[in-house]
This record gives sequence, structure tokens and C-alpha cells, in this order.
Amino acid sequence: MVYHHHNCLNTKKPYVSLCRLCIDSCPHQAISVYRELNANHCTECGICMAVCPSDGFVYYNTDKLYEFIRNSEKIVLNCPQAIPTGYEIPCLGVFDRDLWMTCLMVAREKELTMVTGMCAECPDKKACGMSVQIFKEVHNSWQDHPTLRIKVIPGDGGGEPVMEAMSAQTRSEEKGWRDIGREKLEAMLPGITSDEAYLIPKTRQFLEEVWQSRKSEIEALPIPALKINERCVDCGECSEVCPQGALTQKENGEPLTLIYEPLKCVRCQRCVTICRSKALSMEWKSLSYRLFTGKILLHQGKGPF
Repeated sequence: MVYHHHNCLNTKKPYVSLCRLCIDSCPHQAISVYRELNANHCTECGICMAVCPSDGFVYYNTDKLYEFIRNSEKIVLNCPQAIPTGYEIPCLGVFDRDLWMTCLMVAREKELTMVTGMCAECPDKKACGMSVQIFKEVHNSWQDHPTLRIKVIPGDGGGEPVMEAMSAQTRSEEKGWRDIGREKLEAMLPGITSDEAYLIPKTRQFLEEVWQSRKSEIEALPIPALKINERCVDCGECSEVCPQGALTQKENGEPLTLIYEPLKCVRCQRCVTICRSKALSMEWKSLSYRLFTGKILLHQGKGPF
């Protein structure tokens, strides 16, 4: 994993309640309060990447993974504990909500399967479990999504499918991360940080890219988005704490106007938490590509008179 200091929400816009999702989620206590990785503990399960809303932590081979998904006619991804049948990923734990949805969109026209080992016996089972839970949320909100198939085939060749099976694919010629010298990798980990900064997380960028090329076939997707109710008192505090610029306000002596941009929103829910009148909530909404990438008039106040 690579730590992008300037992508971390705590760096983008300091807030009274520090974000600790990566620290608290790590099953191996490998991340310090200073976001330093302990090479002796980190297994690259990817859970820090999946829970971080703004790409504070990123899988260092993310771009190659996306390239593989774009260019392969039949997509097979396998974890290190599984029989090597495709492109090796560290763990299902690297899949956040946006990447799951992207893979489901791709599965409309390409065969896509994931091959795993016995997750219940894996030291990274917490990461896998969290990713599976995210997938279930996506599945429940998008029940007619294309079929994505998962097979459980441990490296020893045993195991049974837990979801509908797919045909196998020739193994990628590129070595997986566990084929790299472990000692060399561990020596690198403590110093792997990056000054790279970007507003929109890479999985969100990939989702937008894939949807753009398929928007005629996929009219709308279920997207967690902000909702506001009549309890809003027009204080404007919600937009002030947004680290992404996804919620902005226009006032200029006129009634408060809140503009919401779902593409920029990383669902950190700072705005929801700070709202004293409990007027904001995050809910699943069916959004078109135009609404997802555009600007939405979320609220317009009544003004002082």
C-alpha cells in the first residue's frame, strides 16, 4: 500500500474529529497514528484502502489492475491463497463500493470471475469479510445487476464454488506481489509515501470512466447520496466542513443555496455529523450519469423574510 498524505481527509481539511478508519479497521494493527505502516505486521490485505474514503491509502498496482480489467476479454482475478488462474490481487479487501460497482458494470459484456482461497482460514479474513459486506450492500441496492461469479479454489486445489462458476483464464504473466522478494518488499514499506494528490479517488474515477462508455445501456445506478429535509435552518456549516468541495453554498445576501456534486462526494459524512438540526442524511438514490457527474441543487432557503 502507498500512503498519500495529501489525499488524507485529515490533511485536506483538518476537523475536530480526526478520521481513524484505516487505523481502527486494520486487523493487524499495522498503521500508527501517524499513518506509518509497520512492515512486520502489514499483509497488504487492502482493508485500509477500502475503508479510506479519499485514497489516503492506495494499492500500488492499482493502475495495472484497472488496465487489466479494461483490456482483457475474459477477466479472472485471484487472491494469493487461491490457485493461480488470473491476475493476482492482494485480497478482496482492496475492493471498495465503487470498484465493486465498476466490476458489475464490466460484467455486462465480459466474463468476470474472482477466485479465492479459504477466506475463513486466512489471516486477512477480516478484510475479505468487510469487502463481502460492501458487496452485499451493493447487491441489495442493485438487485438486477449483471452476474459476477466467485469461486473458492485454494492453492491446494480443494474447495467448492460459493457462487456460480466461470471458465478459467490463462494466468497473467505478471508476477503477483508475493512473488516479489518478501524481504525487499518489507524493506520498502515503511518509506512508501507519496506527495501525489488528487481530488477524486481512483476507484471513483474508474467508475465514472466505465459508466461514461456505457451510459446508453445503464441509465441509472444506485449511489449513496446526500438528502436534506425541512429541518434545515440555513446555517451553512455543512458546506464549510466538506473536505472535497462536494457541498458548496451560494449566499450573497440571498437565501442559502446548497449545491451538491456526487462525483466529488466521498461519503465521509462530516456534513451529516455536524448538522445540529439533523437535516442531512446519506441514502441510496437512483442517479443517472448526468446527475452523478453534474451539480444538484440540494437546498434553497427561504431567506430572512
